[in-house]
Amino acid sequence: MRPVKVLLGLLGMDQHEVGAVAVARTLRDAGMEVVYLGRFNLPADIAEAAVQEGPDVIGLSCHSWEYLYYLEELFARLAEQGVSVPVVVGGSVVTPGDARAIRAKGVAATFGPGADPDEIVRTIEGLAGR
Repeated sequence: MRPVKVLLGLLGMDQHEVGAVAVARTLRDAGMEVVYLGRFNLPADIAEAAVQEGPDVIGLSCHSWEYLYYLEELFARLAEQGVSVPVVVGGSVVTPGDARAIRAKGVAATFGPGADPDEIVRTIEGLAGR
């Protein structure tokens, strides 16, 4: 069986990638393949990378509130491209209220500040069907 493949990146002008790099390392240490897109992505970039890479899960690291603006466009772009994989959002600005709102829009899982790395791994594995 191939490892779980996660596409991980940041949306918009958010440039706080330390958390994303730490999560990428955690997922790799757990045996997952991580395609890290880095900073300054737009929804079209994430959707195109998802088509090219075929991930099991898409992860967005958010440390500014731009993800709230871009999520609907991201879901629309993914649907246009025929990509149907879970999207996970995590970061220091994900409040409980925002988490409820974006889950209602289709986000599969959220992680706020101080999330347990083992819980992140278990959740990604579960979403990937492993």
